[in-house]
Amino acid sequence: MAEVLVLVETAPDGSGVRKTTLEALTAARALGEPSAVVLGAPGTAAPVKDVLAEYGAAKVLVGESDDIDAYLVAPKAEVLAQLVADRSPAAVVIPSTPEGKEIAGRLAIKTGSGFLTDVTEIAADGTATQVAFAGATIVHAKVTTGTPIYTLRGNSVAPEASAAAGEEETIAVSVSDAAKQTRVVDRVVEQKSDRPDLTEAAIVVSGGRGVASAENFSIIEGLADSLGAAVGASRAAVDSGFYPHSFQVGQTGKTVSPQLYIAVGISGAIQHRAGMQTSKSIVAVNKDPEAPIFELADFGVVGDLNTVVPAATEQITARK
Repeated sequence: MAEVLVLVETAPDGSGVRKTTLEALTAARALGEPSAVVLGAPGTAAPVKDVLAEYGAAKVLVGESDDIDAYLVAPKAEVLAQLVADRSPAAVVIPSTPEGKEIAGRLAIKTGSGFLTDVTEIAADGTATQVAFAGATIVHAKVTTGTPIYTLRGNSVAPEASAAAGEEETIAVSVSDAAKQTRVVDRVVEQKSDRPDLTEAAIVVSGGRGVASAENFSIIEGLADSLGAAVGASRAAVDSGFYPHSFQVGQTGKTVSPQLYIAVGISGAIQHRAGMQTSKSIVAVNKDPEAPIFELADFGVVGDLNTVVPAATEQITARK
C-alpha cells in the first residue's frame, strides 16, 4: 500500500496530539498507509507516538532537533521536502492551520507539486472536496503535478481510531542556512481557560449581535459553564466589540463541529453557517421567528435571550 505522509501537530505544551492531526490521519487512510511525521525539539515524539499508532500511523517518522524548534516553519518544510524526495509518497496531508498552510505552500514550491488548501474530504483517487463562498459552492479538485499536497480543514473529518504498528523510525534533520533566517526569540504560553478549546469542544454556545453588549456575554458564558461548553461568537458580535476575534465562528473565524451547537442571538448569515453547519445538533434562540438560523436548527426557541438563556442555565445547574 502506498505511503501517505501526515505532518503531526502537537499541543503547545507538548502534552499530546491535537485533534487536527487525528483528523488528518483518518483522511489520509483513503489514499494509502499513513506515516506520521513528528518534527520538533528533542523529546517531542515520546508523548504522542502511541496515540498516532492508535489512529492509523503505520510508521512514526521522528525528526527531532533544536534547529527545528528554534526557527519558524522553514526547517519543517525542508525536512518534509527531503522526505518526499527520498520516499516518493502518494501524498502529503497537513492540518489546515496557519502554520500548516505555510509549510504546505513552501513544500509545494520545493517539490514542484500541486497544493490544495482547506479541503474537507479526500477520495481514494485523490480528488479533494473544497467548500467555497461560505458553503454556497462545492468544488472537487485534483492535483495533477508532482506529489499531491493537501491541507485538511479542521472539524471536516471525524477522527476514527484504526490501530496500526506505529513503528518508530528516526529521520535525519539537516537545516540549511537559508531556513534559519527567522529565529524564535520568545514564546508566550497562552493562558489556559477552564473551558474547553473552541475547535475541540463537544458543546459550543455562541452569541451574536442579539446579545447586544459585551457585558451581556456573561449570559452566554453562564450557559456555557453550566454545560461544560466552549464559548463562541458570530462575526457581527466580534465586529461590535462584544467578544474577542479568537472566539469567532464562521468563514473568517474558526470552524467547529461539536455534538451540540447553541446559537444565541445569531441570525444565521451564510458566513456564520459555514463555520458550524456540520454540528451534530443545533439549537437556536432568537426573538425573530424568521431568522435564517431556524432553517438550519434541529431545535428552535423563539424568545428573548435575556429571559430564555438564564432560565435554561438555572434549570441545567439545578439538575446537576
